Amino acid sequence: MTAVVGRLADRFEQGLDAPICLTWELTYACNLACTHCLSSSGRRDPRELTTNECIALIDEFERMQIFYVNIGGGEPTIRADFWDLLDYATSHHVGVKFSTNGSRITPDRARQLAANDYLDIQISLDGATAEVNDAVRGNGSFDAAIKAMERLADAGMSGFKISVVATRHNVGQLDRFATLADRYGAQLRLTRLRPSGRGADVWDDLHPTSVQQRQIYDWLVDHGDQVLTGDSFFHLAGYGESLPGLNLCGAGRVVCLIDPVGDVYACPFAIHDEFLAGNVRSDEGFAGVWRTSSLFSSLREPQSAGACASCGHFDACRGGCMAAKFFTGLPLDGPDPECVLGHGETALAQRDGVVLPKPAVDHSRQPIALRTRRPDRSCDESPLAGFTPAP
Repeated sequence: MTAVVGRLADRFEQGLDAPICLTWELTYACNLACTHCLSSSGRRDPRELTTNECIALIDEFERMQIFYVNIGGGEPTIRADFWDLLDYATSHHVGVKFSTNGSRITPDRARQLAANDYLDIQISLDGATAEVNDAVRGNGSFDAAIKAMERLADAGMSGFKISVVATRHNVGQLDRFATLADRYGAQLRLTRLRPSGRGADVWDDLHPTSVQQRQIYDWLVDHGDQVLTGDSFFHLAGYGESLPGLNLCGAGRVVCLIDPVGDVYACPFAIHDEFLAGNVRSDEGFAGVWRTSSLFSSLREPQSAGACASCGHFDACRGGCMAAKFFTGLPLDGPDPECVLGHGETALAQRDGVVLPKPAVDHSRQPIALRTRRPDRSCDESPLAGFTPAP
């Protein structure tokens, strides 16, 4: 079994003819303004793919035999054609997983979703209590998410996901998240906070401390067979055994992102020109971008261990997350900023005069300025304590 897994991982590292999971940000429009939004969503981009272009793209997904697409945003249900596109995709053998804040899941929509066996739903929730969640996602967002879960459960839909971004304010609530999932017949999905989009502005104050990183690792070791992570935490493998999953950066190899205007990026967490591979509106379409992009070809080459070459844990953690390094101003062949051995902290301290990269476009309705402040008790205090709106 181990030998087979190793060969599969080697094959994935060289790239596949089609991504295993493709993330499609359908719109940047959003009725919330989450402080850590990786795509800086809020306002709709007028250049969004049209309904017909979206249908043509779904047809291409079907021809490529892509297993499923993860539709997000923004809030995808804001698009007037979302429900039609959802039905079109699932009726054309393209499985859909879509992420939503739940605010637009009515009882009727819940019944419609429960009747479709070819889709999965992720309800975003970043606190097991309203106090913790709403400080990040906005007032009333906790109640809206819970109401959506109740409606899905009442409609007979089981196995939907509760999607949680781990922050220093909710790490102490992991057991409570698991209890919530059990209550509604859902499955918990825990992902890593990345310093991309608006997340870059709050990363210093929201990303888990080194003590909490160990807490996350130990909790996942105990609960990993019941919790999805999307390979978010392979940088923690330096603690010991690898967590369940592929445990390598899949950017341009097995995953990528298509944004609302059709731009294709290597990684859902790296929406930046540095990782732009092409556009689906080009003559070669998405398949051409995936199979012939020079960026993707370079990512599929054997990667140098760089500064991590002398570390005995490199084969386990693979140097960590490309996006986390890039947006914190670290070299891509350097240590992850949250390296469990502390090498990331050392590298961060040595960034003399480094200008941190920013996304090319910010769709935020009202950017948030963060006043540097550390809570005394990370589990108890609102992550927005001390924030002041941008002038």
